Amino acid sequence: MRAFAATPQRARGKALDLVLLLKAAVMGVVEGLTEFLPVSSTGHLILAGTVLGFEGAGLSPEKIKAFEISIQTGAILAIVLLYWQRLLAAVRDARHAGQGRSFLINVLIGFLPAVVVGLLFGKKLQAALFSPLVVAGTFILGGFIILWAESRQNATVRVAEVDDLSPLDALKIGLVQCLAFVPGTSRSGATIIGGMLFGLSRKAATEYTFFLAIPTLIGAGVYSLWKVRHSLTTADLPLFGVGFVFSFLAAWACVRWLLRYVSTHNFNAFAWYRIGFGVLILVTAYLGLVDWKD
Repeated sequence: MRAFAATPQRARGKALDLVLLLKAAVMGVVEGLTEFLPVSSTGHLILAGTVLGFEGAGLSPEKIKAFEISIQTGAILAIVLLYWQRLLAAVRDARHAGQGRSFLINVLIGFLPAVVVGLLFGKKLQAALFSPLVVAGTFILGGFIILWAESRQNATVRVAEVDDLSPLDALKIGLVQCLAFVPGTSRSGATIIGGMLFGLSRKAATEYTFFLAIPTLIGAGVYSLWKVRHSLTTADLPLFGVGFVFSFLAAWACVRWLLRYVSTHNFNAFAWYRIGFGVLILVTAYLGLVDWKD
């Protein structure tokens, strides 16, 4: 009788596990689709997590943080695999002065400002600024900045390809990337639009953003994962694995699409999307539908 009575409980447990894995897959897709677009993946993960009830799925805050790192890593892997030949050639040629070494130096220069600001002020900035008003404001303001940057793009292009980037250009874009510590800004949005304002073509700014994401997000991920390492167990692997795979697949498709998109389109559609999303944040926060401070 005890075995018979336990069967429905085991069935419910399996059903709950399946539902949680499906939620992890959706969260992975959201991360993969938004990480490299100028729309802020964090804002979309908050909204998706609230709609799915992911925050109330029995996971500790530490495990949710680790899960977010795992799906972010899946998105980064898509960049590494898409550009593996370019990256391998740069590493191989780094011993000699030339294009490969200059490329790696420019990525390193762009990466360093975020390391310094993140270690010194990152946690304080997030804690002080994470509010619905700030998130909505940065979404809306970012949308109007994109419209402004696009209005002057044709007259200001002086760097057509990533290989034409100078160390000073890389430093300026790296400094702009630090604006992503303000919630709702979007790391990709800051670097792409910042690059365009500094004279990069839409294609060069987009590709440099992809390359800059590799050390930036991997570094942040390793640091964050180390801080929550004690809360992780092997039982978490299926959840993290599903999120990782779906994030990778979504990012792979998104990046390939975005590269084709920027060759024939501007970013105005994303600007209006950001403005609309900012309004959505204000409405849902006012009605108490989404806890944007979570």
